[in-house]
Amino acid sequence: MAAVTPLIQEIFKRYGADYLKKHGIAMPAIHKKALFAIMSCRSAQLGGEVYRCNKCKEYHYSYHSCGNRHCVVCGNDDAGNWIEKQQKNLLPFTYFLATFTMPEQLRDICRSNQKLFYNILFKASSAALKLLAKDKKYLGAQIGMIGILHTWTRALIYHPHLHYLLPGGGITENGEKIRFADDDFLMHVKPLSKIFRAKFRDVLKSQAPELFKHIPDPCWKRDWVVHIKPVGSGEKALEYMGRYLFRVAISNNRILVLKDGKVTFRYTDYKSGKTKIVTPDALEFIRRFLQHVLPHQFVKVRYYGFMAAASGKKMLRLRKILYLDGVPKSVAKENESTVKMLLCPLCGNTLSWIKTLPRGSGP
Repeated sequence: MAAVTPLIQEIFKRYGADYLKKHGIAMPAIHKKALFAIMSCRSAQLGGEVYRCNKCKEYHYSYHSCGNRHCVVCGNDDAGNWIEKQQKNLLPFTYFLATFTMPEQLRDICRSNQKLFYNILFKASSAALKLLAKDKKYLGAQIGMIGILHTWTRALIYHPHLHYLLPGGGITENGEKIRFADDDFLMHVKPLSKIFRAKFRDVLKSQAPELFKHIPDPCWKRDWVVHIKPVGSGEKALEYMGRYLFRVAISNNRILVLKDGKVTFRYTDYKSGKTKIVTPDALEFIRRFLQHVLPHQFVKVRYYGFMAAASGKKMLRLRKILYLDGVPKSVAKENESTVKMLLCPLCGNTLSWIKTLPRGSGP
């Protein structure tokens, strides 16, 4: 077979049926849904709209997007909107990026019980951060943070971990004083790792005692990986987190070639910074992609402390103490009600809508 430069959707279309034939019985329903969505996105299977040029009289067909959050074809313009919104809420602190990693011994059982383990990962890590921040050896205050789940390495290997963006400061229990962290230090990672591990263990044992019995005992004795580093004003860190929030595990521009049933793609090695090439077969590529499909309606970004929606009054109090209460509210866009005109790709004149195509119909 001649080599081609494919899009991810083309790989799914060409080999999706073979993947279903081999793994269909064991596939979670949410994986099947994502597979079908990616294969059919912007195709006649989903229906669409018919337009006609007012000048050259040519007909044009616009097929509907699947809207699946794991579809690389749809993309997502919400990343920029989310980042802009969060940047408006940045406070005059040095920000820190904290990362909590799922131990390797837990990953197989986590893969089979994703919703349970992801929720525990959020609960244990956020509780550890809040508990240690209240310690008077550190901030001695209540903190706020944004947490985002990330499940892949750049080589598409399953590697669940959480990123938190935290302001280097907090508000005291009585809401009267602000505590500031040093610019290069928030808290020690060793006690944070121990608290994280203990809370994860306790929650798992309480919520899923049968699963807990299958966890090797050494897992609870080894060090769990936790990192914290200062990231300045937080703007670049928000952009970094926003990419994980609204993008899928791999983009089309990293796919190099499809040949003889194998997909070659590139990635940047985290440790060396060098570009590496990997060539799994097409079915393995689809498997790696689908293992990062999240459980149904799972919320992968969460807000805690004074950054949570329920803590609006505390955030207002914090901003008032920091003399930020005069920041103007965002205003509606002037052109919000303006209808975007569709133009003919052949002659550049306006298109008129003719009819809607039902699902499964073609031109």
